[in-house]
Amino acid sequence: MNTARLKEVAEKIVPRKYLRVGGMYFLRLQYPFYKGDQVECPCCEKSFKQFLSYGVKVRDEVLCPWCLSLERHRLLWKYLEDQTNLYTDQLKVLHFAPEHQFQERLKTAPNLTYLSCDLDMPTAMDKQDITQLTYEDNRFDVILCNHVLEHIPDDNKAMQELYRVLKPNSWAILQTPMLNKASTLEDLSITDPKERERVFGQNDHVRIYGLDKKDRLEAVGFTVQVENYVNEQFTKAEQQKYGFDVSEQIWLCRKN
Repeated sequence: MNTARLKEVAEKIVPRKYLRVGGMYFLRLQYPFYKGDQVECPCCEKSFKQFLSYGVKVRDEVLCPWCLSLERHRLLWKYLEDQTNLYTDQLKVLHFAPEHQFQERLKTAPNLTYLSCDLDMPTAMDKQDITQLTYEDNRFDVILCNHVLEHIPDDNKAMQELYRVLKPNSWAILQTPMLNKASTLEDLSITDPKERERVFGQNDHVRIYGLDKKDRLEAVGFTVQVENYVNEQFTKAEQQKYGFDVSEQIWLCRKN
């Protein structure tokens, strides 16, 4: 049984607020079996023989056995370090559905005023509906929203809210699962979790974005830059070392 299926079983037994931490420490107990120097996680800076398999549709060698980062987390981690002003300037940051690796680092960064939020996630600092944010206009310098919009039925309203609370001349990174097709695969009439899993890849997803995601974001006012960071900045050997998905692009959105 891969780690994603184990997570589904554990969710029926362990309260959600304890599940992530419990799962992380369970895997850490097995660290001696994975210790090696073939791959490296930039999030926790540990090396392993290999990453673990993960996903409803199983992806081999993607999950960090120590901090539970996936390929998208490791790529974003490197991008934020190497390509942005996140760790150099005084910034107000809003982080949706906070990944624990990022939250732990960003909360303690001396240059950041950091706030995480989510509607259901118990580790988030504030409870918010992304389609009805209570924050004032033009509040944040940076917004991080990683694999959230594919869960939101009214993604247009969510995008409008993200644009509203972002300051002018500031930036957001809005990552989602992607299809290499022109149009987004979407059918809001599908409500059965098993059917959603079959069609969209996960039982709580309502769409998989196509290349028209750029049009949707620009329609609410964003200037969108899609960066092929993984292939432009890393050698093949580095991509394998860090366990990157070479098809993952960075969706950098600006409010001018």
